Amino acid sequence: MTNLLSNCDARRVFLAKQGLSTPPNRALTKAGLLQLIHEIGFVQVDSIQTVERAHHQILFSRNQTYRREHLTALLEKDGALFEHWTHDASILPSAFFKYWKHKFRHQEEVLVERWRKWRGEGFEHAFDETYERVARDGAIMAREIKADGHTSGGWWNWHPNKTALEYFWHTGKFAIAGRSNFQKIYDLVERVIPAEFREPEVSREEFVDWACRSALKRLGFATHGEIAAFWNLLSPDEAKAWVSAHREELTEILIEPALGGKPRPSWAFMDFLSTLDDYPDAPARIRVLSPFDPMIRDRNRTERLFGFFYRIEVFVPEPKREYGYYVFPLLEGDKLIGRIDMKADRKKGTLDIKRLWLEPGVKASAGRLERLQAELERVAKFAGVERVVLLDGWYTRG
Repeated sequence: MTNLLSNCDARRVFLAKQGLSTPPNRALTKAGLLQLIHEIGFVQVDSIQTVERAHHQILFSRNQTYRREHLTALLEKDGALFEHWTHDASILPSAFFKYWKHKFRHQEEVLVERWRKWRGEGFEHAFDETYERVARDGAIMAREIKADGHTSGGWWNWHPNKTALEYFWHTGKFAIAGRSNFQKIYDLVERVIPAEFREPEVSREEFVDWACRSALKRLGFATHGEIAAFWNLLSPDEAKAWVSAHREELTEILIEPALGGKPRPSWAFMDFLSTLDDYPDAPARIRVLSPFDPMIRDRNRTERLFGFFYRIEVFVPEPKREYGYYVFPLLEGDKLIGRIDMKADRKKGTLDIKRLWLEPGVKASAGRLERLQAELERVAKFAGVERVVLLDGWYTRG
């Protein structure tokens, strides 16, 4: 008989797995920050700074004592973290580097052919000279070796040396030594990733087992497709084969959806149901999430568990946007209660609140609005502005 997991329990487990159930004001040390990133798996990096860059906001959402300089030290001095790709550019524990070597090898097989179609024959002519330049002279940014006469057109028109830098990064020959004004600084991987993380090798079998096992641990429960999608390292068929091969360790459970309908069959480790009481309730306060928060990365899972439909509209033409360019989800306890459009104006020193949308059935009670105001003041302080400004029409009661 398959066990049914209530929607309330499913949300409680997933939020705890995502680091959103610990007290958000408990002092977070540098070591604690590394542990937090290890537990949630990865932190996505993004350049948009409407309020604060995604990786900083993701960590701040989990702990309001988070310090940016700790992240910088872990990345650029200690070598305890590295930057590479999951679904997008992300910050990862360097302890995972040995598994990413399998991704590097796969990229070597596919990137040249893919990029040749994109850039044309001979696109790799600058590879050797770029590698030799970095090996000889050290860390470098793409703008420092830009080809003469090349007109930049964004990611679709990289100059030849930028293409080489990205290729060597994607295939594990280079690593990101840091960023300057968010521009990558590339260097040889052996100068960035400590030997204790860089040198170990794992077999393909060990890699697949880790990718599936570690994903399921961080999700709590998942289909084989969700397991494969977590790191974006494997295909759904590979994850399905892993599930089949490890059935003695797993149990099938049904997950109650938020908005009714048929429960979704998922897999969990055998001791999952017996440990349900170990997961605490999420703090009752309201928290602003980054649009790139890993908790909502899987939009379909977000909708099933929380009844919350969310899509980022950065790339949607303005007339077709339902909400706005960069709208932040609002988490209250274990529920996603709405979204907010806001922007930090650092010249004026204000966090400008443009619009608030609460989900159907969520009341704008005085207590809720006070909790929202308290969170906005915390976010404003973190973003380095002095006060919160509610713009005209910021909220219309339904």
